[in-house]
Amino acid sequence: MRISEMNWMMVEEYLKRDDRAVLPLGSTEQHAYLSLSVDSILAERLALEAAEPLGVPVFPALAYGITPYFRAFPGTITLRVHTYMSVLRDILDAIAEQGFKRILIVNGHGGNTPAQGLVGEWMADHPGVRVKFHNWWNAPKVWAQVQAIDPVASHASWMENFPWTRLAKIKMPSEQKPMSDLEKVRRLDPKSLREYLKGGNYGGLYERDDEEMMRIWRTGVEETRVLLTEAWD
Repeated sequence: MRISEMNWMMVEEYLKRDDRAVLPLGSTEQHAYLSLSVDSILAERLALEAAEPLGVPVFPALAYGITPYFRAFPGTITLRVHTYMSVLRDILDAIAEQGFKRILIVNGHGGNTPAQGLVGEWMADHPGVRVKFHNWWNAPKVWAQVQAIDPVASHASWMENFPWTRLAKIKMPSEQKPMSDLEKVRRLDPKSLREYLKGGNYGGLYERDDEEMMRIWRTGVEETRVLLTEAWD
């Protein structure tokens, strides 16, 4: 259930019987022909579908992340690392203060991964609170499913093209883009990176059959739900 569909009294009542919550992390950045909000859309939707049968509340996705390398693509918004860490720390502080003691972070953006280090530091300062940090897109079962379908998969390629991340009336290129040199990608400044990537896809087809995509999605939902039900120690 969405926190946005609850009032404070409902949350207070929930906390009398459970202390779990989910916090999705996303970003607003270029994804070639897909929505600029791909990472936020996927993290929040996946979190909701995983948590719904368990009655666990899901906070709104933190829709801005760490993505300085894409600054030359219009619409991309990035936070400085120290800003992002401060914002996430404040959110965790507030959630814990309310009485949530088991927090699952569902991260949808690779650039946010440095926050995983913050989580360990934060837990050391908050005994009794447990936080799981879950990069859903490259979790073991999801990644195995992706590789089984097509090993040429990357940022803004078919593996992020779900019915809810594509845009109406936008036609996808039909070719398979050669995989970019990822070491080179990491060295380029934003302007040079845009010139190198062209449309923004790192490599691979732009779309695949929705039946294949739903297999990945169902795997992601199930893998995430397990994290809410298994031991937190």
